[in-house]
Amino acid sequence: MTRASSTSTYWLEALELICLVRWPVSAARGKIEIVATTRELGDNGRVDTYRWKTPEDLLGPLDEVERKHAPEKLWVAGDEVLLTHGARVSIVGSRKASELGLKRAAKLAHLLVQCGVTVVSGLAEGIDGAAHTQALRSGGHTVAVLGTPLDKTFPAMHRDLQAEIIRNHLAVSQFAPGSSTTRASFPMRNRTMALVSDATVIIEAGAKSGTIHQGWEALRLGRALYILESLTRCGFEWVDKLRDHGAHVLSDGNREVFMDSLPEESRIERFAQSPF
Repeated sequence: MTRASSTSTYWLEALELICLVRWPVSAARGKIEIVATTRELGDNGRVDTYRWKTPEDLLGPLDEVERKHAPEKLWVAGDEVLLTHGARVSIVGSRKASELGLKRAAKLAHLLVQCGVTVVSGLAEGIDGAAHTQALRSGGHTVAVLGTPLDKTFPAMHRDLQAEIIRNHLAVSQFAPGSSTTRASFPMRNRTMALVSDATVIIEAGAKSGTIHQGWEALRLGRALYILESLTRCGFEWVDKLRDHGAHVLSDGNREVFMDSLPEESRIERFAQSPF
């Protein structure tokens, strides 16, 4: 085990103690081939429960920057209380993740669940799928922010996972049911995922990963951004650039800062308590 991997494993184990005491795309001409839809899932009628809300309906008042970059509508299916109560953390990373990366994503998802934090991710292959799946296995809550409309599934391998999330958790999309999906839809999804999260953690990503885009969006929106310590050993230029603009390295030395950055109440709960 390398120094980087051993350090990352150590901070995850230490973080568990804190929680206990503290609280493949097929495309032609830019079009994405959607190979499954929720209408094929037999989801007990939930396909007919799609509804739209404004971001402010779900998140509370937005500041000028948030309002500028937020979608006009968010289509939701499932328990929207997951966006109005408690803290939420996005776990993101490569679609073609390593086994160690998948284990790190699952470990972090489990620890966040133990702390009562909702796990957010994008339902993509790799790190996203590992985060969602572990949140369910650990008995917690998860929110999937989709790059497709709610009535479609991508990748097809996650159609059962999407059905489970819609049935018992929450799926969110800025794309109206029935609309088409292009390559541009996924960067747009990344921005929305950053918007609905209190913090984003990048687990594993290569030099050209789309995950980097979400990191920049999190910083733009004033959200906390963390990069797993093992990534700082990979020599990627994007890691240094994000750190220069305010990203934190998630390690044993700052695990308490990470946990303290997560609010105990959601934005909308905090605004509801304001006397103004």
